[in-house]
Amino acid sequence: MAGIYSGLVFGRPWLVVAAVAVVVAGFAWFAQGFRLDASADSLLLEDDPDLAYFRAVQNRYGMREIVYVAYIPDGELFTPEELGKLERLRQELLAIARVQSIDSILNVPVFGDTPLTGVSENYQTLLDGDIDLAAAREEVLANPIYRDALVSPDGTAAGLQINLAIDETARGLVSRRGELRQQRINGELDAAAAAELREVEAAWAEYSLIANARQSELIAEIRASLDRHRDGATIHLSGAPMIADDLMTFVRGDLSSFSLAVLALIIVALGLIFRKLRFIAIPLLCCAAAGTIMVGILGLMDWRVTVVSSNFLSLLLIITISLTVHLTVRYRELRATRRHSRRGKLLRHAVLSMFRPCLYTALTTIVAFGSLIVSGILPIITFGWMMMMGVATALLVVFALFPAIMSILPADRGRLSRDLRLNLTSALARLTDRLGGWVFVVYALILAVGVTGLTRLRVENSFIDYFRESTEIRQGMSLIDEQLGGTLSFDAIVTLPQAETAFADDFDDGFGFGGAEEATDAYWFTAPRMNQVKAMHEFLDADPYTGKVLSLGSVVQLAERLNGNEPVDGLLWAVLYNAFPAALRDVVLNPFVRVADNELRFNVRVRESAPDLNRNELLRRIETGLEEQFGLAPEQVRLTGLLVMYNNVLQSLFQSQILTLGVVMLAIMAMFLVLFRSLPIALLCIIPNAIAAALVLGIMGWLDIPLDIMTITIAAVSVGIGVDNTIHYMHRFRREFPRLGNYRVTMHFCHDSIGRAMYFTSMTIVAGFSILILSNFIPTGIFGLLTSLAMLVALTGSLTLLPQLLATFKPLGPETA
Repeated sequence: MAGIYSGLVFGRPWLVVAAVAVVVAGFAWFAQGFRLDASADSLLLEDDPDLAYFRAVQNRYGMREIVYVAYIPDGELFTPEELGKLERLRQELLAIARVQSIDSILNVPVFGDTPLTGVSENYQTLLDGDIDLAAAREEVLANPIYRDALVSPDGTAAGLQINLAIDETARGLVSRRGELRQQRINGELDAAAAAELREVEAAWAEYSLIANARQSELIAEIRASLDRHRDGATIHLSGAPMIADDLMTFVRGDLSSFSLAVLALIIVALGLIFRKLRFIAIPLLCCAAAGTIMVGILGLMDWRVTVVSSNFLSLLLIITISLTVHLTVRYRELRATRRHSRRGKLLRHAVLSMFRPCLYTALTTIVAFGSLIVSGILPIITFGWMMMMGVATALLVVFALFPAIMSILPADRGRLSRDLRLNLTSALARLTDRLGGWVFVVYALILAVGVTGLTRLRVENSFIDYFRESTEIRQGMSLIDEQLGGTLSFDAIVTLPQAETAFADDFDDGFGFGGAEEATDAYWFTAPRMNQVKAMHEFLDADPYTGKVLSLGSVVQLAERLNGNEPVDGLLWAVLYNAFPAALRDVVLNPFVRVADNELRFNVRVRESAPDLNRNELLRRIETGLEEQFGLAPEQVRLTGLLVMYNNVLQSLFQSQILTLGVVMLAIMAMFLVLFRSLPIALLCIIPNAIAAALVLGIMGWLDIPLDIMTITIAAVSVGIGVDNTIHYMHRFRREFPRLGNYRVTMHFCHDSIGRAMYFTSMTIVAGFSILILSNFIPTGIFGLLTSLAMLVALTGSLTLLPQLLATFKPLGPETA
């Protein structure tokens, strides 16, 4: 195989370059199928039973996607002029195609002095010309349904709740796909159903592109409408659809704005290191070829890039640059020390001697990223496959293009110094020599810092913390959180115990309650039951981290207020049920109660901006509180909603990635055993990598950077990057030790040879990725920071701890003269 390879890349380099160009061109064609996926569905556990329940609840209650607008006029809100401006904005938004309805203070009932028994369809609104706005203001601010949702408690901000039309096609496809997948999980999927599942998944894959594009256009239309009304008012937009769209907008923006900056810094770094145009151009050509092939593969496979995998191209760039720099440094090292050898022989020797360690690093990096496949979360699994294929692609491209292009280019006549020492790597060798056993003490302290930080690491997913305080989305989410009840929410579904509806059958149609079914529904609203509903509502509302709570309990509070702050008895509830305006019933009753199922829905918004919010603890506290305080069985209380789904994802990731990090280390140690065929060497090599991973995660804990859907992959990234340096150093050390016969001498030699390549690679990557820290999208900045940190920690560990371990335990045998 080596002979065939050498015959091609060194004997027919033009053919190799042409073949790679054809492959790149072919995959460039498929790159047009490359897609970004901003849907919430892409971040959820595919086989999560809570996901199926969430979609069932969505269908049962006719739940829609909602976008929130906060409108703060420069003047007094409750004046004809400002209300008129708000109404013009509302009408413009209603004219947008997919906007179904808008709830605001403008179209809700203002009851005035109307007693509870006088509630009917004939009610006033703030737009009526003869309404007393001062009195209406007091009523609206005191209304438990409107306050903290449609108007801020101080009356300075109005909220517009934009209810989006349900995409029946999308909901139908997702629902059917979920049913068929559940059959597959239960082992009930026959051949016909399996074929239907493939058809439904293909149909959804195609339709989701249309749905995502339509959603993005809708958000853009809403923003354009808001922009036309900003004169004289401060307006902010928020809501789950907007957050999902903005996440991908920020990712796209970072890809476009920072790609050139990263590229420029890498070019500068390569120029400063090698000072030759060819050694700048070849790495960049390799990166372009590997990147194009991978983007084409993603388009061909219809693997969509989500916010989780948006950094895969950056990581592919790291791996490709690393491989080319190692080849370049090895070639230049041979040129400097063997000046009388032919150029072709030096190039062949450099490439063939580096193939084995580069293959080893590629395989172990693939193992590190392969750990992501067991996560059970489709975007994480896809990211794992992307990186595994990307590493293999980078290896093939670099070992095809680098020697072929170098063979084509004219010989470099420049002279290189025989002195290969580099101040920093040589200094690290001298420092390691001087410290001796104290190196272990230093790294024991570093490990202690890392482990202590690990204990502080928390699993949390706060979308508001993804954006800097200066960004419009952060300001909007904060304002809506503080004044309009919060943005993201979850639902508490409570099944009440069955109770007899006393004297429900004693009334027929003649009493005025309609048919028998309607009479039964009316008498479901008994006084004890309503008191229980109110108590549950107040329990949820009392939690310091919950925002606006909407439920039947809000109606109970409003009814008591209209009843002179007196309790409402069962008979009056029955009368009210039938007298309740149909328009209001569809807004405040039907979305929160299903009489036939004896079921209540409490929609609970969460104050995302609370600094010490722990979503998992909040959800557990509410679930157990409802059960214990109201005597409900566990099966009678169930939480659902996107916030619950994201929490499930995080808890699953924590278990599958962080708690199994030791298993990943064992797998890599097994790789070391296969590669070096020595248990002592494998054990020594795993130690710097384990410490590096612990330190990176520990620093996250100390800096209070939570593990979330964006940062959960950093463990695999840290291990994958660290392993490369360890393997390169160990391979060279093992190769040179028999010739030099002394561990300390071999250390100094390796620091001045392979250590230079490791240093150049790390510094090039750090120089390029440190610019990401300036991104307005905080996960991108964190990725740049942690990646740079992982590179530095891995480099330092491989150049200090690893050689000290080798010198102390002598796994290659005793020293010789």
